[in-house]
Amino acid sequence: MTMDFAATGRLVVRISPADVGKRVSVRRVLEIADGQPTFSDTIGVLASWDEGVVCVTRRDGETVRIAESSLVAGKVVPPAPVRRGALASTGELQEAASRAWPAIETERLGEWTLRGAGGFTRRANSVLAYGDPRVPLDEALDFVVRWYGERGTTPYLQVPDDAPLAAELERRGWPREADTLVRTSPIAPLADLPGAEGVTLTREPGDSWLASYHRTGELAEQALKVVTGGPSVWFAAMPGAIGRGVVDGRWALFGAVEVEPAYRRKGLATAVMAALARRALEEGASFAYLQVEADNDAARELYDRMGFTTHHGYHYRRPSP
Repeated sequence: MTMDFAATGRLVVRISPADVGKRVSVRRVLEIADGQPTFSDTIGVLASWDEGVVCVTRRDGETVRIAESSLVAGKVVPPAPVRRGALASTGELQEAASRAWPAIETERLGEWTLRGAGGFTRRANSVLAYGDPRVPLDEALDFVVRWYGERGTTPYLQVPDDAPLAAELERRGWPREADTLVRTSPIAPLADLPGAEGVTLTREPGDSWLASYHRTGELAEQALKVVTGGPSVWFAAMPGAIGRGVVDGRWALFGAVEVEPAYRRKGLATAVMAALARRALEEGASFAYLQVEADNDAARELYDRMGFTTHHGYHYRRPSP
């Protein structure tokens, strides 16, 4: 944490569990030696505050666990400034998306992240293959195949479309699957969309939300761990429609937007997005992003009307059978 002095010179903790999802600066005591404290500072998104443990996710993706009893100062700080020349890098959004749809277990291989969730969704059971694995590629791929083989799942790699790795995997005969677009939009215009007043937002999905999601089945336990994970998670529900939002600093992920067939073309998806955008705006987010399969024309048209534009694309690769 950074030091936050009151007029008397005392350190003050000015954050609480109500600030989950916001960017904070905190200071904690590491140890006291010879009567002198040693401090450690952390700046990042307040991911959770439960059972006496404060979790702050830094910009590099590392989550720092801090005992509440060790806090000596803390405050909410403005979102990280947008870098000149780009809304965000592909890597930044890839990492944010991975935090917003977290795997149950992970392992690092250089700059790659192997993710496993018992088979629930390809995204949570694939390698975030962005950057350098820091070993020869053949060795890295062998490690990936073994890792997922031990867990009984398909060894998928999530690869940005323009990454040199895509061409290398093509040459090795790893088929390409599930082309996906990452689309972004400013939050403020989304918060002005109609219908938000009819949407209920909760911290937990509830049985009816999970039933409407239609993607749990035999993997209900794994699904619950994934959908409830993330820095600041919100579940939206209204008669006939659901959605999920995750606030992570200046970014907010929108996903799991489902509308029952009998309720389609009535503006429910727009209402769900508006409600999630309003909450994200309240928590300090300034940009929204979502992931949509490239061949989902109906969803793409909806997001076009809302003002989303394509930031980058990615796809999955797996070994040839």
